[in-house]
Amino acid sequence: MRYAIVSDIHGNLPALQAVVRDIARRGVDRVINLGDCVSGPLLPLETAQFLMAQTEWVHLAGNHERQLRSPRGREASDAFAFAQLGQAELDWLATLEPALRLNAQVQLCHGTPRSDFEYFLESVEPTHVRAATLAEIDDRLAGCDAELIVCGHTHVPRAMRSSAGQLIVNPGSVGLPAYDDNRPCFHVIQNGSPDARYAIVEQGEGGWQCDLIAVPYGHAAMADLARRNGRADWARALASGYV
Repeated sequence: MRYAIVSDIHGNLPALQAVVRDIARRGVDRVINLGDCVSGPLLPLETAQFLMAQTEWVHLAGNHERQLRSPRGREASDAFAFAQLGQAELDWLATLEPALRLNAQVQLCHGTPRSDFEYFLESVEPTHVRAATLAEIDDRLAGCDAELIVCGHTHVPRAMRSSAGQLIVNPGSVGLPAYDDNRPCFHVIQNGSPDARYAIVEQGEGGWQCDLIAVPYGHAAMADLARRNGRADWARALASGYV
């Protein structure tokens, strides 16, 4: 099997469309969307409607799908998206789960198998973000025995293996290449490029393998849109890949 993995679109429809065109030319058996679909100051309604039309895809919810549906959990990006969405879009988001066992070999999750908010392949220190240790990865697997685990949430394209040899893949973010956060302490994620990111995973003779792919698109227009919507932080990230 050959899967395309997308995640963390964050309402960036032009980035998603560029990724979909790239997927089409490479050929895959199925597309999997790991969530955080619409939150952000860009095109949440249009992105939700585009994704709803992809009925052959597998769709998960991210932590922002959960947050935007809760008045107490909404951040500014969630509030913007919630205000743009109609009932049909909100109802569709409510049907999505944060984790799913696709089959005996493949586990899907937004964060980790046990939490939509937990970083899987990265760990946050008071001074920096680093790659997770083998012990941390094994703990975050929470007993999952799948040969392939795909995750999102951190926006960092990365592939690592557990102590048992399981391949864990984060495709990076389709729609937001950099951000900062205060939880568990202040930290910055920066990919250093405005490109849209996704991954292709496939089962070869030696087991599961992946390609991490960066796709250019018209990012300047999305940076301008973020700026017009009052989000200079998003504008910088979209224009450069840096906070």
